[in-house]
Amino acid sequence: MQQMEDKTDLITPDPEGPQANPLWTRDFTIITLGSVVSMLGGQLAGFAMSLLVLDYTGSAFYFALYNIVYFVPYVVMPLIAGPYLDRFSRKRVIYTLDYITAALYGAFALVMHFGLLNFGLLALGTFILGVIGSVYQVAYQSFYPLLITPGNYQKAYSVASTLETLTMVMVPFSALIYNTMGMVPLLLINVVTYTIAATFERQIRHEEQYIAKRAEESAREARAGLQRFVSDFKEGMAYLASEKGLMAVAVYFLFSFLANGAGQSVTLPYFKGAFENGEYIYMLVWGGGSAARALGGIYHYRHRLPVEKKYDIALIVYISISLLGAFYLYLPIPAMMLCCVFNGLLGVTSYNIRISATQRYVPDEKKGRFNGAFNTLSMIGQLVGQFIAGVLSLHIPLRAIVTIFELICLAAAFIFVARNRESISKVYNTQD
Repeated sequence: MQQMEDKTDLITPDPEGPQANPLWTRDFTIITLGSVVSMLGGQLAGFAMSLLVLDYTGSAFYFALYNIVYFVPYVVMPLIAGPYLDRFSRKRVIYTLDYITAALYGAFALVMHFGLLNFGLLALGTFILGVIGSVYQVAYQSFYPLLITPGNYQKAYSVASTLETLTMVMVPFSALIYNTMGMVPLLLINVVTYTIAATFERQIRHEEQYIAKRAEESAREARAGLQRFVSDFKEGMAYLASEKGLMAVAVYFLFSFLANGAGQSVTLPYFKGAFENGEYIYMLVWGGGSAARALGGIYHYRHRLPVEKKYDIALIVYISISLLGAFYLYLPIPAMMLCCVFNGLLGVTSYNIRISATQRYVPDEKKGRFNGAFNTLSMIGQLVGQFIAGVLSLHIPLRAIVTIFELICLAAAFIFVARNRESISKVYNTQD
């Protein structure tokens, strides 16, 4: 299940009142609007693509393979993208990739309109989208914090998580349009949304000063080619290894993504197989979690977590998420929804603590390499989880697979987070 929290008694109001540095600057507003537009289109097409694959293959195993094809680039591409993005314009990469994505969805629409779709083309297109998405993720994660004014990290990431969750409202429309009109209209909507997002992002004026800092070095290293990029990635991994707290968090999230990958591969197939119109039951159950994440994000925007409690809150969140995720599929539908509500609250807190703390802690000139290394470890977990869950789906019940992986994630929380309190607290227990 996705990550969330409760424990609101541990959260205190922001005592500082209005910030001296406003969050909603011109550039922050533009990046927010652009990301919302692209996420709306992405949610519309993404869920429908999952339904298309399930209808086309009728197998949880092949559904897992589809997910693996998409996420393989998330392991490979950050090896190159992270070092590159520490030397060149992340903004240019972001809007260029959005334009390319719009063109790719347009090509998809033409293929489907003329009835030329087959599993090979579906896999190829999915792989290309994975390549684009993996590079975009590193670029966005490394560029976004540069647009946040001092003292506003928690608020900014609360905005991001809330808006991302609110775009989940498009999922029911995705299923409805797919079941009544097919895939082509959804793909055409994505052409429009990604083009709009890219046009927004081109208007950002922020000067990426880290480029100037390394301009002379970059000119020299550009001639070194791929060898230098590989060396840079090793440098990023060495930096991660030198920071015990960051490394412990990264390893825990490898296992968190392991469980997430397994759940992603079997949960939707479970609902479609266990219930009539199971995709709508799936949306109903997870809708409560999405609403809770949105409300939690709004709450975190208005309130600060007490600095000295952030690590403790995070550990409680990690343990609770795994326990809820391990057993919720065995409950009646209303109880499933309630579990997802709690998980929604937990997840937005987990995200807010981890992303704001690590992006604040890591120096600007190392953010690309850190995010590349972190994303690579996470996606290794995701892929391994998807593959093993796909194989297990041929032999054991789907609900049991989710339980096994969530209990593994629970063990990881105790081994890597609980046993590294001091080093992780240095990262988490900090103020904007």
